[in-house]
Amino acid sequence: MNIYVSNLSFNVQDEDLREFFAEYGEVTSAKVITDKFTNRSRGFGFVEMADDEAARKAIAELNGGVVEGRTINVTEAKPREERPAGNGGGGFKKRSFSNDRGNGGGNRW
Repeated sequence: MNIYVSNLSFNVQDEDLREFFAEYGEVTSAKVITDKFTNRSRGFGFVEMADDEAARKAIAELNGGVVEGRTINVTEAKPREERPAGNGGGGFKKRSFSNDRGNGGGNRW
């Protein structure tokens, strides 16, 4: 089962996350998500556990727990939504570099 953990301290590393869940069962992966430019933690991560029953127990017992002074949220991860391919996002408008500045389309030169 894939588990989503949020509101993590920026000091928490992958190995710390693994240790939090290891006492409940086998952890197959633990990853704190980092910013791709600064490499700093984004304050959330994912834990994959082999046994669903152990994962549910970990979620129940760790959700609302305090780690490094922060109350963490622990839930079952939702499947990742597919994003449209291509140039469909980002909120940036393409910029025109033409000489036409609303003067009827004619060239002023």
